[in-house]
Amino acid sequence: MGMYENAKSAFPKMRKDSLQRVLVVDDSRAQRRILSLMLKRWGFDVIEAEDAEEGLAICRECSPDLVISDWMMPGMTGVEFCMAFRALPRDSYGYFILLTSKTEKAAVTSGLDAGADDFLSKPVNGDELRARIKAGARILEMEQELVAKNDLITDTLAELQKVHASIDRDLQQARVLQHSLMPRRCETFGSSRVSVLLKSCGHVGGDLAGMFGAASGDFGLFSLDVSGHGITSAMLTARVSGYLSSKYPDENLALCRDGSDYGFLPPQFVASRLNGRMMGQQGVTEYLTLAYMQVAAQSGRARFVQAGHPPPLLLRATGEASFIGNGGLPIGLIDDATYDDHFLTLEPGDRVLLYSDGFTEAMMPDGTMLEEEGLLALVRNVPTYHTGPDFLDALYEGLRAKTQFADDFDDDISAAFLEFGCL
Repeated sequence: MGMYENAKSAFPKMRKDSLQRVLVVDDSRAQRRILSLMLKRWGFDVIEAEDAEEGLAICRECSPDLVISDWMMPGMTGVEFCMAFRALPRDSYGYFILLTSKTEKAAVTSGLDAGADDFLSKPVNGDELRARIKAGARILEMEQELVAKNDLITDTLAELQKVHASIDRDLQQARVLQHSLMPRRCETFGSSRVSVLLKSCGHVGGDLAGMFGAASGDFGLFSLDVSGHGITSAMLTARVSGYLSSKYPDENLALCRDGSDYGFLPPQFVASRLNGRMMGQQGVTEYLTLAYMQVAAQSGRARFVQAGHPPPLLLRATGEASFIGNGGLPIGLIDDATYDDHFLTLEPGDRVLLYSDGFTEAMMPDGTMLEEEGLLALVRNVPTYHTGPDFLDALYEGLRAKTQFADDFDDDISAAFLEFGCL
């Protein structure tokens, strides 16, 4: 078996689509014919060019997979040809081999800088040429594999972006629906006013605040926080909101029918009923904390329950301030949990703030939390002319300033704000 047949048998496993078309550029017709004969015997499509200008024109038309070019040629040199070849737009990588005499080895660096991939010494040895081409084929195959993988990644990313866009639209709508659970930011009950605030740390969250009343003028307000964040918490929040609905008193666990009207159940009983509902939900591991206050509009007599929620902040008209309550168990953790009512009497001008721990556990720039003292300081820094929803908005902006205007808090932030006898 001759040298050419031996060389041809070395390429049976080479992917033909990775290295198929070869351009041979040399001003020596004899050298071109020798190289072309070897390459054709190995199964390659061969194109010949007698100088770099002709070779460059061919490259513009057919983008060869491999270029074998002499270094020294009249007019444009092989190095200049390589630089021009690299500047051409291509869909795939082209492998470039420079032919050089033994006396030109010191110039190899300039060839590499021009973009050459490999070198062959003249006269060309068939076995060495075969080895160089196999090395080039491996590189082109790896390049094709990378392109294929990049295409797969690009297609997958495009699909993920479509899915993400769809999810994002759903979450945006879920956010609208969640905020619709608080149909009004502010409502008056006789001479009193209740305002609410809800700022989710994501599209949707697990906090909720609200209020509801009865024909007698008495009213209730609440702040609750479902454990965790995101969609699961938001779904549970939506369900719990129905248990404290202002639109459907028949479904409100805090109300009971009293003739043609509805009366208020004791807050401790409301917490127990809600705990029973939560514990009865199969497969639900989330729980919630709750601060709920029921107020007699005429007398100012108020009673409230604190179920694992931060203590309400009582702001007396006299300027005194205190955090009230003694904790209590979260709702949805323990069967038959019991809760206690706390009583107080409100005077005209008194205010009460029910808030989630998104306030007190907000991280400060020094790594500490705001805590209750920090919240009280924020409340006292709100100008007196801010009332109702404006007070809550100013309080939230004060928190953002305290945290150096954090764009994203780690937790949902919500509050219910009572101004008793202020109207």
